[in-house]
Amino acid sequence: MPAREKLINSQGQPTYGLFPDGVEDINYQDFDLRTVMDRKISGWRKRLAFNQFQFISLISPELIIGAAIVDLKLVSNAFLYLYHPATDTYEEFSFLQPFSRHTFADSSPLNGSTGFRKGQNHFSIQATSVPGVRRLQVSLKNGTQIDATIDETTGYQPLALCTRAGYQGWTYTQKSAARVCNGEVRWRDSVYDLKNLNTLAAVDWSAGFMRRETFWNWGSLSCTLEDGRRLGMNLAAGVNETGFTENALWLDGRLIKVDMTDFLFDRHHPTHSWAMRSADGMIDLHFEPKGKRQEKINAVLIASNFKQYFGLYHGEIHLPGETIRLSGVWGLAEDHYARW
Repeated sequence: MPAREKLINSQGQPTYGLFPDGVEDINYQDFDLRTVMDRKISGWRKRLAFNQFQFISLISPELIIGAAIVDLKLVSNAFLYLYHPATDTYEEFSFLQPFSRHTFADSSPLNGSTGFRKGQNHFSIQATSVPGVRRLQVSLKNGTQIDATIDETTGYQPLALCTRAGYQGWTYTQKSAARVCNGEVRWRDSVYDLKNLNTLAAVDWSAGFMRRETFWNWGSLSCTLEDGRRLGMNLAAGVNETGFTENALWLDGRLIKVDMTDFLFDRHHPTHSWAMRSADGMIDLHFEPKGKRQEKINAVLIASNFKQYFGLYHGEIHLPGETIRLSGVWGLAEDHYARW
Protein backbone atom coordinates (compact mmCIF):
# COMPACT_ATOMS: atom_id res chain seq x y z
CA MET A 1 0.00 0.00 0.00
CA PRO A 2 1.53 3.38 -0.97
CA ALA A 3 1.94 6.16 1.58
CA ARG A 4 -0.82 8.74 1.84
CA GLU A 5 0.07 11.70 -0.37
CA LYS A 6 -1.01 14.62 1.86
CA LEU A 7 -2.16 14.98 5.46
CA ILE A 8 -4.41 18.06 5.04
CA ASN A 9 -7.47 17.53 2.83
CA SER A 10 -9.19 19.93 0.42
CA GLN A 11 -11.32 21.32 3.28
CA GLY A 12 -8.20 22.38 5.17
CA GLN A 13 -8.53 19.65 7.81
CA PRO A 14 -6.09 16.88 8.80
CA THR A 15 -6.97 13.22 8.49
CA TYR A 16 -6.73 11.65 11.92
CA GLY A 17 -5.70 8.07 12.62
CA LEU A 18 -3.00 5.56 11.76
CA PHE A 19 -1.20 5.42 8.42
CA PRO A 20 0.43 2.01 7.81
CA ASP A 21 2.89 3.41 5.25
CA GLY A 22 3.21 6.97 6.49
CA VAL A 23 2.37 10.26 4.79
CA GLU A 24 4.37 11.81 1.96
CA ASP A 25 3.68 15.48 2.71
CA ILE A 26 2.67 17.13 5.99
CA ASN A 27 1.18 20.08 4.07
CA TYR A 28 0.54 22.20 7.13
CA GLN A 29 0.25 25.42 5.13
CA ASP A 30 -3.09 24.11 3.80
CA PHE A 31 -4.50 23.70 7.32
CA ASP A 32 -7.38 25.99 8.23
CA LEU A 33 -5.89 27.21 11.51
CA ARG A 34 -8.12 29.36 13.69
CA THR A 35 -8.11 30.87 17.15
CA VAL A 36 -10.29 29.39 19.87
CA MET A 37 -12.81 32.10 18.92
CA ASP A 38 -12.81 30.94 15.28
CA ARG A 39 -10.78 33.78 13.84
CA LYS A 40 -8.69 32.63 10.87
CA ILE A 41 -4.88 32.54 11.25
CA SER A 42 -2.69 32.63 8.17
CA GLY A 43 0.68 33.74 6.79
CA TRP A 44 3.61 34.20 9.12
CA ARG A 45 1.48 33.61 12.24
CA LYS A 46 0.60 30.15 10.98
CA ARG A 47 4.24 29.34 10.18
CA LEU A 48 5.28 30.59 13.61
CA ALA A 49 2.81 28.23 15.32
CA PHE A 50 4.11 25.12 13.57
CA ASN A 51 6.71 23.08 15.50
CA GLN A 52 8.84 20.31 14.07
CA PHE A 53 11.62 18.04 15.29
CA GLN A 54 13.49 14.89 14.42
CA PHE A 55 15.36 12.68 16.90
CA ILE A 56 17.54 9.66 16.11
CA SER A 57 19.10 7.21 18.54
CA LEU A 58 21.88 4.77 17.69
CA ILE A 59 22.04 1.97 20.26
CA SER A 60 24.55 -0.81 20.84
CA PRO A 61 26.01 -2.33 24.03
CA GLU A 62 29.27 -0.49 23.26
CA LEU A 63 28.00 2.97 22.28
CA ILE A 64 24.84 5.03 22.92
CA ILE A 65 24.10 8.08 20.76
CA GLY A 66 21.22 10.56 20.67
CA ALA A 67 20.94 13.37 18.11
CA ALA A 68 18.15 15.85 17.35
CA ILE A 69 17.21 18.88 15.30
CA VAL A 70 14.35 20.97 16.73
CA ASP A 71 12.67 23.87 14.87
CA LEU A 72 10.38 26.02 17.05
CA LYS A 73 10.55 29.07 14.73
CA LEU A 74 11.38 31.49 17.57
CA VAL A 75 14.43 29.36 18.29
CA SER A 76 16.01 26.21 16.91
CA ASN A 77 18.17 23.68 18.69
CA ALA A 78 20.43 20.82 17.72
CA PHE A 79 21.99 18.47 20.22
CA LEU A 80 24.17 15.38 20.31
CA TYR A 81 25.26 13.15 23.15
CA LEU A 82 27.48 10.08 23.22
CA TYR A 83 27.96 7.53 26.01
CA HIS A 84 30.52 4.73 26.21
CA PRO A 85 29.25 2.25 28.83
CA ALA A 86 32.51 0.31 29.32
CA THR A 87 34.36 3.43 30.52
CA ASP A 88 31.34 5.43 31.72
CA THR A 89 32.45 8.24 29.37
CA TYR A 90 29.80 10.80 28.46
CA GLU A 91 29.88 13.95 26.37
CA GLU A 92 27.13 16.21 25.08
CA PHE A 93 26.84 19.16 22.73
CA SER A 94 23.95 21.59 22.36
CA PHE A 95 23.50 24.58 20.05
CA LEU A 96 20.79 27.26 19.82
CA GLN A 97 19.90 29.58 16.96
CA PRO A 98 17.52 32.54 17.49
CA PHE A 99 14.63 32.69 15.02
CA SER A 100 15.77 29.33 13.58
CA ARG A 101 18.67 30.84 11.66
CA HIS A 102 20.53 28.36 9.44
CA THR A 103 17.86 25.76 10.17
CA PHE A 104 15.61 24.03 7.66
CA ALA A 105 13.05 21.24 7.91
CA ASP A 106 11.18 19.76 4.96
CA SER A 107 7.56 18.75 5.38
CA SER A 108 8.04 15.15 4.18
CA PRO A 109 8.93 12.45 6.73
CA LEU A 110 9.75 10.00 3.89
CA ASN A 111 11.56 12.17 1.34
CA GLY A 112 12.76 15.22 3.21
CA SER A 113 15.82 16.90 4.66
CA THR A 114 16.36 18.52 8.03
CA GLY A 115 19.42 20.58 8.78
CA PHE A 116 21.06 22.88 11.31
CA ARG A 117 24.26 24.90 11.27
CA LYS A 118 25.99 27.07 13.82
CA GLY A 119 29.50 28.12 13.00
CA GLN A 120 31.53 25.01 12.22
CA ASN A 121 28.91 22.68 13.76
CA HIS A 122 26.66 20.97 11.22
CA PHE A 123 23.73 18.53 11.59
CA SER A 124 21.75 17.00 8.73
CA ILE A 125 19.18 14.22 8.34
CA GLN A 126 18.18 13.19 4.82
CA ALA A 127 15.46 10.65 4.01
CA THR A 128 14.55 9.02 0.70
CA SER A 129 11.81 6.47 0.06
CA VAL A 130 13.48 5.05 -3.09
CA PRO A 131 15.65 3.53 -1.84
CA GLY A 132 14.30 3.68 1.69
CA VAL A 133 17.19 5.09 3.68
CA ARG A 134 17.72 7.83 6.25
CA ARG A 135 21.15 9.35 6.69
CA LEU A 136 22.35 11.18 9.81
CA GLN A 137 25.45 13.33 9.44
CA VAL A 138 27.03 15.38 12.22
CA SER A 139 30.27 17.31 12.01
CA LEU A 140 31.39 19.34 15.03
CA LYS A 141 34.14 21.88 15.45
CA ASN A 142 35.97 19.69 17.98
CA GLY A 143 36.32 16.81 15.47
CA THR A 144 33.36 14.66 16.53
CA GLN A 145 31.76 13.17 13.41
CA ILE A 146 28.87 10.84 12.66
CA ASP A 147 27.85 9.41 9.30
CA ALA A 148 25.10 6.80 9.79
CA THR A 149 22.77 5.28 7.20
CA ILE A 150 19.53 3.70 8.48
CA ASP A 151 17.72 1.02 6.47
CA GLU A 152 14.06 1.91 5.91
CA THR A 153 13.49 -0.49 3.03
CA THR A 154 13.47 -4.05 4.33
CA GLY A 155 10.18 -4.73 6.15
CA TYR A 156 9.71 -1.07 6.99
CA GLN A 157 6.49 -0.60 8.99
CA PRO A 158 6.55 2.82 10.68
CA LEU A 159 4.17 3.86 13.41
CA ALA A 160 2.60 6.91 11.77
CA LEU A 161 -0.39 8.72 13.23
CA CYS A 162 -2.13 12.06 13.49
CA THR A 163 -4.14 13.07 16.55
CA ARG A 164 -5.85 16.17 17.90
CA ALA A 165 -3.82 18.52 20.09
CA GLY A 166 -5.89 20.82 22.24
CA TYR A 167 -8.92 22.66 20.88
CA GLN A 168 -7.67 23.66 17.44
CA GLY A 169 -4.35 21.85 16.84
CA TRP A 170 -2.99 18.49 15.80
CA THR A 171 0.22 16.46 15.95
CA TYR A 172 1.65 14.08 13.37
CA THR A 173 4.39 11.64 14.35
CA GLN A 174 6.22 8.90 12.51
CA LYS A 175 8.42 6.53 14.48
CA SER A 176 10.40 3.34 14.04
CA ALA A 177 12.86 1.39 16.17
CA ALA A 178 15.40 -1.43 15.89
CA ARG A 179 16.31 -0.51 12.32
CA VAL A 180 19.57 -1.86 10.91
CA CYS A 181 22.17 0.82 10.32
CA ASN A 182 25.78 1.18 9.27
CA GLY A 183 28.37 3.90 9.12
CA GLU A 184 31.09 5.44 11.23
CA VAL A 185 31.47 7.53 14.39
CA ARG A 186 34.62 9.48 15.26
CA TRP A 187 34.75 10.55 18.87
CA ARG A 188 37.61 11.27 21.27
CA ASP A 189 40.38 9.78 19.10
CA SER A 190 38.38 6.57 18.54
CA VAL A 191 36.62 5.32 15.41
CA TYR A 192 33.52 3.12 15.75
CA ASP A 193 32.09 0.99 12.95
CA LEU A 194 28.32 0.93 13.55
CA LYS A 195 27.74 -2.29 11.60
CA ASN A 196 30.46 -4.16 13.50
CA LEU A 197 28.92 -2.98 16.78
CA ASN A 198 25.53 -4.39 15.66
CA THR A 199 24.06 -0.92 16.15
CA LEU A 200 20.31 -0.43 15.81
CA ALA A 201 18.57 2.88 15.17
CA ALA A 202 15.30 4.48 16.23
CA VAL A 203 13.76 7.49 14.48
CA ASP A 204 11.18 10.02 15.70
CA TRP A 205 9.85 12.54 13.14
CA SER A 206 7.19 14.78 14.70
CA ALA A 207 5.46 18.01 13.71
CA GLY A 208 2.25 19.93 14.16
CA PHE A 209 0.29 22.71 15.79
CA MET A 210 0.91 21.38 19.27
CA ARG A 211 -0.57 22.40 22.58
CA ARG A 212 0.88 25.66 23.85
CA GLU A 213 1.78 23.87 27.07
CA THR A 214 2.38 20.15 27.10
CA PHE A 215 4.39 17.30 28.56
CA TRP A 216 5.25 13.72 27.79
CA ASN A 217 6.91 10.62 29.13
CA TRP A 218 8.59 8.35 26.63
CA GLY A 219 10.44 5.05 26.48
CA SER A 220 12.40 3.51 23.62
CA LEU A 221 14.63 0.52 23.08
CA SER A 222 16.36 -1.18 20.17
CA CYS A 223 18.13 -4.47 20.80
CA THR A 224 19.03 -7.85 19.34
CA LEU A 225 17.53 -10.81 21.22
CA GLU A 226 19.50 -13.95 22.00
CA ASP A 227 17.85 -15.77 19.08
CA GLY A 228 18.97 -13.02 16.66
CA ARG A 229 15.64 -11.22 16.24
CA ARG A 230 15.56 -7.43 16.42
CA LEU A 231 13.26 -5.91 19.04
CA GLY A 232 12.22 -2.27 18.99
CA MET A 233 9.86 -0.38 21.29
CA ASN A 234 8.23 3.04 21.49
CA LEU A 235 6.02 3.94 24.47
CA ALA A 236 4.61 7.36 25.32
CA ALA A 237 2.09 9.13 27.52
CA GLY A 238 0.93 12.73 27.47
CA VAL A 239 0.78 13.72 23.79
CA ASN A 240 -0.90 11.48 21.20
CA GLU A 241 -3.70 10.08 23.31
CA THR A 242 -6.88 11.51 21.77
CA GLY A 243 -8.24 8.36 20.16
CA PHE A 244 -4.91 6.78 19.25
CA THR A 245 -1.64 6.04 21.03
CA GLU A 246 1.93 5.94 19.82
CA ASN A 247 2.73 2.74 21.69
CA ALA A 248 4.23 -0.07 19.63
CA LEU A 249 6.74 -2.87 19.36
CA TRP A 250 8.70 -3.99 16.32
CA LEU A 251 9.83 -7.62 16.10
CA ASP A 252 12.17 -8.06 13.14
CA GLY A 253 10.49 -5.01 11.63
CA ARG A 254 6.91 -6.22 12.13
CA LEU A 255 4.77 -3.60 13.87
CA ILE A 256 2.80 -4.74 16.93
CA LYS A 257 0.46 -2.15 18.46
CA VAL A 258 0.42 -1.68 22.26
CA ASP A 259 -2.38 -0.21 24.40
CA MET A 260 -2.23 2.78 26.78
CA THR A 261 0.89 2.66 28.93
CA ASP A 262 1.47 3.95 32.45
CA PHE A 263 4.84 5.40 33.50
CA LEU A 264 5.65 5.13 37.20
CA PHE A 265 8.73 7.07 38.35
CA ASP A 266 9.89 9.67 40.85
CA ARG A 267 10.74 12.90 39.02
CA HIS A 268 12.72 14.22 41.96
CA HIS A 269 14.86 11.10 42.42
CA PRO A 270 16.30 10.60 38.92
CA THR A 271 18.46 7.59 39.82
CA HIS A 272 15.45 5.51 40.90
CA SER A 273 14.09 2.95 38.45
CA TRP A 274 11.00 3.48 36.29
CA ALA A 275 8.12 1.07 35.74
CA MET A 276 6.24 0.89 32.43
CA ARG A 277 3.08 -1.19 32.18
CA SER A 278 0.50 -1.30 29.40
CA ALA A 279 -3.25 -1.69 29.93
CA ASP A 280 -3.34 -4.81 27.73
CA GLY A 281 -0.70 -6.56 29.88
CA MET A 282 1.78 -6.74 27.04
CA ILE A 283 4.41 -4.48 28.66
CA ASP A 284 5.80 -5.12 32.15
CA LEU A 285 9.19 -3.44 32.23
CA HIS A 286 11.55 -1.61 34.53
CA PHE A 287 14.07 0.96 33.37
CA GLU A 288 17.30 1.56 35.31
CA PRO A 289 18.83 4.99 34.51
CA LYS A 290 22.59 5.12 34.04
CA GLY A 291 22.91 8.74 32.95
CA LYS A 292 20.98 11.58 31.36
CA ARG A 293 20.97 14.61 29.13
CA GLN A 294 19.22 17.50 30.84
CA GLU A 295 18.37 21.00 29.69
CA LYS A 296 16.23 23.70 31.28
CA ILE A 297 15.07 26.81 29.45
CA ASN A 298 12.78 29.37 31.08
CA ALA A 299 12.35 32.30 28.69
CA VAL A 300 9.47 34.73 28.23
CA LEU A 301 7.60 32.76 25.56
CA ILE A 302 9.36 29.38 25.61
CA ALA A 303 10.10 27.00 28.45
CA SER A 304 11.48 23.47 28.53
CA ASN A 305 12.37 21.08 31.33
CA PHE A 306 13.97 18.23 29.38
CA LYS A 307 15.42 15.06 30.88
CA GLN A 308 16.37 12.17 28.61
CA TYR A 309 17.89 9.15 30.34
CA PHE A 310 19.91 6.31 28.91
CA GLY A 311 19.90 3.04 30.82
CA LEU A 312 18.94 -0.61 31.00
CA TYR A 313 15.56 -2.29 30.54
CA HIS A 314 14.52 -5.37 32.52
CA GLY A 315 11.28 -7.31 32.60
CA GLU A 316 8.85 -9.07 30.33
CA ILE A 317 6.98 -8.45 27.09
CA HIS A 318 3.97 -10.73 26.67
CA LEU A 319 3.06 -11.58 23.09
CA PRO A 320 0.58 -14.17 21.82
CA GLY A 321 2.34 -17.50 22.14
CA GLU A 322 5.55 -16.24 23.75
CA THR A 323 7.04 -14.12 26.50
CA ILE A 324 10.19 -12.13 25.78
CA ARG A 325 12.37 -11.59 28.84
CA LEU A 326 14.80 -8.69 28.94
CA SER A 327 17.76 -8.67 31.29
CA GLY A 328 19.59 -5.40 30.90
CA VAL A 329 19.23 -4.12 27.32
CA TRP A 330 20.08 -0.51 26.53
CA GLY A 331 17.39 2.03 25.81
CA LEU A 332 16.11 5.51 26.58
CA ALA A 333 13.44 7.16 28.72
CA GLU A 334 12.30 10.77 28.84
CA ASP A 335 10.41 13.19 31.05
CA HIS A 336 9.71 16.50 29.30
CA TYR A 337 7.67 19.62 30.01
CA ALA A 338 7.37 22.18 27.20
CA ARG A 339 5.79 25.59 26.64
CA TRP A 340 6.15 26.80 23.07
